[in-house]
Amino acid sequence: MAATVFYLDEIPEPGSVAVLDGPEGRHAATVRRIRAGEPVTLSDGAGVLAESEVVAAQKDRLELRILDRIVAERVAPPVTVVQALPKSDRSELAVELMTEAGADVIVPWQAVRCVANWEGKARKGVDKWRAAARSAARQSRRAYIPEVTDLRRTPDVLDLIRNIKADNGIVAALHESGSSRFVDLPVAEASRIALIVGPEGGLDDAELAALTEAGAAPVLLGPTVLRTSTAAAVALGALGALTARW
Repeated sequence: MAATVFYLDEIPEPGSVAVLDGPEGRHAATVRRIRAGEPVTLSDGAGVLAESEVVAAQKDRLELRILDRIVAERVAPPVTVVQALPKSDRSELAVELMTEAGADVIVPWQAVRCVANWEGKARKGVDKWRAAARSAARQSRRAYIPEVTDLRRTPDVLDLIRNIKADNGIVAALHESGSSRFVDLPVAEASRIALIVGPEGGLDDAELAALTEAGAAPVLLGPTVLRTSTAAAVALGALGALTARW
């Protein structure tokens, strides 16, 4: 089994001693009860991975000797998930699941039919999503923590779609009325992929028409209707099998 991953802003060279403190250090030493002699993988969340061994453990920090250091390759094609804001009790769950499933960029989207409304509190919501992504990336031992953008509205999403299409990418708007099947998209040849996931109430008709006009393809993911908090993770799993990502 791979060693537990913890994040450190800067990873020193092999032979050096790194200090893991703050929230990461407390989690490692207090929650996980990691002790001297145990292996730990450190990452900067931007691709650097370092194998290390704990040389000293205190209640809120670890000292680790760096044994080896590599830079992990990014998987391709990269996948952006545009996620309409779920209800509060499932909001961070959606981020956790799509992070574990491999999302590269997560875009919180204030869609027309969102029950949740981040007006006046967007920074708080984005911060929670970023914390959820970091925690889920640690749990799933990712070398790259997915980027969580600032809150976007529909005009921003339309611009994103046009940019991805201009770069020979594919944009799939997951929708139960989609005339195309997810498996029929030429995803293996795409330079970039974006998944658009609507809210609990579904995509507004005018909103879906605007997304389609901008270049998104309304796509039926499968035979069942999924929750907005789980759809992205299921789609990412399908993309893993349909592309070289896995």
